[in-house]
Amino acid sequence: MLKMGLELTGHRVEVAADGAQGIERAVTDRPDVAIVDLGLPGIDGFTVARELRTKLGPDLRIVALTGYGQSEDRRRTQEAGFNVHITKPATVDDVLAALAA
Repeated sequence: MLKMGLELTGHRVEVAADGAQGIERAVTDRPDVAIVDLGLPGIDGFTVARELRTKLGPDLRIVALTGYGQSEDRRRTQEAGFNVHITKPATVDDVLAALAA
């Protein structure tokens, strides 16, 4: 549903099955934004964000879209290099607002 909503608003969306595939696709495709869940299979979202920061630099906007919403989770996303933390359930409008901020 999120993928379709973002595509309907003009965004090109690529989906990865896990953290490793997400890193690989991001390095290849060089997106403007990466939306990452923290509870990914294999490599967790915190590690994905750190890898993306290292490989793609500070200009990549990294958004955490996750069910983890405690203050400790938010602190850890900041430390890992995320720009924004959105807690599920989230609407397409929530994500679009984060992308525009």
